[in-house]
Amino acid sequence: MKSIKVFVLFGLLFIRTLALADEGMWLPLLLAKLNEKEMRGMGMKITAEDIYSINKSSLKDAIVSFGGFCTGEVISSQGLLLTNHHCGFGAIQSHTTLQNNYIDNGFWAMSTKDELPNPNLFVTFIIRIDDVTSAVLNGVTGGMTESERQSQIDKNINTLRNAAKREAYQDILVRPFFEGNQYYLFVTETYRDVRLVGAPPSSIGNFGKDTDNWMWPRHTGDFSMFRIYADKNNKPAAYSPDNVPYKPKRSLSISLDGVSQDDFTMVFGFPGRTNQYLPAVAVEQLIEVNNPAKIKIRDQVLSVMDAYMRTDDQIKIQYAAKWASVSNAWKKWQGELLGLTRVDGVGRKKKLETEFQNRVNANPELKSKYGTVLSDLNKAYDELKSYGLARDYYTEIISRIELFTIAAQLNMLVAAFDNDGQGGYNTRLPQIKSRLASFYGDYSPVVDQKMTAVLLTLYVNDQDEKFRSKLLNEKLKAHQGDFEKLSKALFAETDIDDKQHTVNLLDKPAKEVVESIRNNSIVLLFLDMQNVFQNQVQQNLNPIQDRINALQRTYMAAQMEVFKEKRFYPDANSTLRLTYGKVDGYVPRDGIRFDYYSYLDGVMEKYKPGDYEFDLPAKLIDLYKKKDYGQYGVYGKLPVNFIAANHTSGGNSGSPALDAWGNLVGLNFDRVWEGTMSDINYDPSICRNIMVDIRYILFIVDKYAGAGHLVNEMNLVRPKTKK
Repeated sequence: MKSIKVFVLFGLLFIRTLALADEGMWLPLLLAKLNEKEMRGMGMKITAEDIYSINKSSLKDAIVSFGGFCTGEVISSQGLLLTNHHCGFGAIQSHTTLQNNYIDNGFWAMSTKDELPNPNLFVTFIIRIDDVTSAVLNGVTGGMTESERQSQIDKNINTLRNAAKREAYQDILVRPFFEGNQYYLFVTETYRDVRLVGAPPSSIGNFGKDTDNWMWPRHTGDFSMFRIYADKNNKPAAYSPDNVPYKPKRSLSISLDGVSQDDFTMVFGFPGRTNQYLPAVAVEQLIEVNNPAKIKIRDQVLSVMDAYMRTDDQIKIQYAAKWASVSNAWKKWQGELLGLTRVDGVGRKKKLETEFQNRVNANPELKSKYGTVLSDLNKAYDELKSYGLARDYYTEIISRIELFTIAAQLNMLVAAFDNDGQGGYNTRLPQIKSRLASFYGDYSPVVDQKMTAVLLTLYVNDQDEKFRSKLLNEKLKAHQGDFEKLSKALFAETDIDDKQHTVNLLDKPAKEVVESIRNNSIVLLFLDMQNVFQNQVQQNLNPIQDRINALQRTYMAAQMEVFKEKRFYPDANSTLRLTYGKVDGYVPRDGIRFDYYSYLDGVMEKYKPGDYEFDLPAKLIDLYKKKDYGQYGVYGKLPVNFIAANHTSGGNSGSPALDAWGNLVGLNFDRVWEGTMSDINYDPSICRNIMVDIRYILFIVDKYAGAGHLVNEMNLVRPKTKK
């Protein structure tokens, strides 16, 4: 009995380590119930209602989903918005030309009339959040198939949307949590007139580029500024010259006091996706199979882009955003593997599962419900392995060969014509024209031809033959197995890589256009590769994935029932969350400890004249030499970046870092490389988020850019010094 008690005690201690204070992406409406006491114990000076309230202005009213892919925050009473440079990069790039290179030189609007509109860019506020689990799961039974279950849920959600109380300009979102065991409804307001106000040059906003990405110490001024516009009644409206700056319910005050060791911090935003509750077999498969495959493919993609971007300025502009997108995940996956190996992520999962199974087996009721859930998951993932690898190869390769992107868009016209005749075609045509017009602006057939040769080599050589296109095999054989010759021939036999040809084609009568697309050799190859994927991969993968989804939902419910002593937070799903922790350095490996701050001195130490990653503007160097930091320096030094143990993810880019009083002290933009595995296995010893110190942002805006009028809009405070 003594040994059993010791084992159980060890198990309880082990489980408790999974819910340490730094971990978690918490729903703001539940903070008072689940977190407020702990947060105040860690140093928070405000209340949960100050963070989230539907009855009065609160911090949530200053936080927006930026474009649906990042976070932003309102920092003035005139709708001034702060987010990351990399979040605003698409807008910056869209306004950049060789004559007005805002990527290299930066951009600053010296008055509102100079602010630049951005079609399709939007920001979304959360008005309120409601628990609607009972209504959404009404009529859902355990005997349903996944499709039957989802059909019932969709029906219930539609009823909820129609019945929910909201204004005409507001929208309703309903999202699943805890693998579909709970549901919450979000009332939102979306503003679609968002204008570019300011951005530093990439030599500041993306200083260190690929070498420093996901790394600490970091020295990057990763920020950009926008402004939200509304109609004259302060309501959402499409872009119009008559719109006026939005007057927010709340804007963030900005602290000039900075942070110190062990200071309490919060990050408020829209984290994209995490998978904290996966079984060990899923994590093991990710480490051994999926991540290595995707890294290998992106190695090749980046190699091709790099070769052309270094020698051609036009291609450098066209592919800058694509490079950033590809390289970001590529490096993140490598850090994820490093971190999971370092902390033995799989081993920890297995220990948790052993404790779970012991508790389940000791309780007849639990055993009858959950006794085989882990063994069933293990079996399903074993079946999934080969199909999951084929899926990753297809999606990574098809999405990077841009000729296939054009083919896919054109084929949508054929599908519209076949399904709905001339009317369907006419509806779809303007959409396709618009997408292709945007696409061709950032497209180089020269780059794409090389990319096609490189990626088709991987597609053929690295996959089982049953997952490969027979038509591609025939074409390859006709060119003696030479992928360079094959790619050259593919581009020679089509004109869809040429913008003007495609524009002219789409101006012709529908039947002629459809017939031309049907007979296009690239479209035919794309469709054959797509059909092989659908018939050989998807058809087998989807039923297994449905099984895994159902089992994962059961396993999630089981963990919450079995480990009652643990506080559970839902995985990220691009909904509003708050995470909190403390400022602290970390030990990445034996013999090395990183401090929590970096300074402008470190920027200068990394400076390499003419280097595409580490060059610097002359004015910044001059300000440094003069130590002309204004009110933003501290004891002759200028803070640049800092780290803390806040649990963040993709989508938290641009999120405000808030101090104990809820003031803005920094701008979240990254995580340390060893801690990127926090999406799967958060570990407080090495998981750190990286933030731009707000004083560096203000210094760049004021002293470097000469845009002090923007700082004058803000409410600057000193909560520590009470000045």
